[in-house]
Amino acid sequence: MSAPVSAVPALTTPIVSVKPVVLTAPPERGEDLQVRLSAPASGNGLPVVVFAHGFGQSMSSYDPLVDFWAGNGFVVIQPTFLDSLTLGIAPTDPRYPDIWRIRVRDVKQVLDQLDHIVAAIPGLSERIDRDRIAVAGHSWGGQTVSMLLGARVVGPDGQPGPAETDARVKAGVLLATTGFGGDDLTPFAAENFSFMSPDFDALTTPSLVVAGDHDQSQLSTRGPDWFTDVYRYSPGAQSLLTVFGAEHSLGGIHGYNAADTTDESPERVALIREASWAYLRSALGIDDTAWKQVQAELAESTDPAGRIDNK
Repeated sequence: MSAPVSAVPALTTPIVSVKPVVLTAPPERGEDLQVRLSAPASGNGLPVVVFAHGFGQSMSSYDPLVDFWAGNGFVVIQPTFLDSLTLGIAPTDPRYPDIWRIRVRDVKQVLDQLDHIVAAIPGLSERIDRDRIAVAGHSWGGQTVSMLLGARVVGPDGQPGPAETDARVKAGVLLATTGFGGDDLTPFAAENFSFMSPDFDALTTPSLVVAGDHDQSQLSTRGPDWFTDVYRYSPGAQSLLTVFGAEHSLGGIHGYNAADTTDESPERVALIREASWAYLRSALGIDDTAWKQVQAELAESTDPAGRIDNK
């Protein structure tokens, strides 16, 4: 495969990271919400990304993405959800069936308490742009943030459930986000994961979808194209980055040298972090130069790491 795209700068600005910043949670959550805050050490007018981790991960995961985004002008906030292995909550816990809803409420609480969070880094409050807020998420995290972008969960009656769209969120990045439910789910998934039945009709917030063309889920009866449903069936998902050879970890976006990565590829990770950074700058109205250049270089490469499609 070709070298990573050159349109995007390497990490050039020192970053500051603070954890945990603790938010008092409502009694039904049972655990205070812990978040990590990462930001450039300098710069003003900084856009904000709230990142939702995948199953079992935590606020300490996804450094390959977070370090790059923060080193290139974004403030990144990472909540730790109740499914994190760091909390040790068992599937028998009465909260477990409701974690998918609690995840959405956690992200909204982060937005509600943004000023409290950014105050953990002295001077950062004056340097952020509160009108440029995005969300991003991997796997279950993608499902979580998709609801703030406009997706809804289809209930037992076959109708879309309550809308959780949040007007504060102006753009999104959906990484390895699951597709439709129903017959597209295995019997185990259909029985145990009620939230895996999305309706994308009202997902109108501009979004980039990232999918691996070797991502064969054990929860779906379909192939890797299942992870492109949100792009194909939502009006807001403007672009699809298909990463060649990538499985569910998308080359290892969840950690440096992660032992559980079955498709480890620094090149894939570089493409994803750079393309997502460039897309968010464009979608948030900052600058579209890098996004155009990323697409041009992939299209012109004789051995690209991926392909970008646009509606």
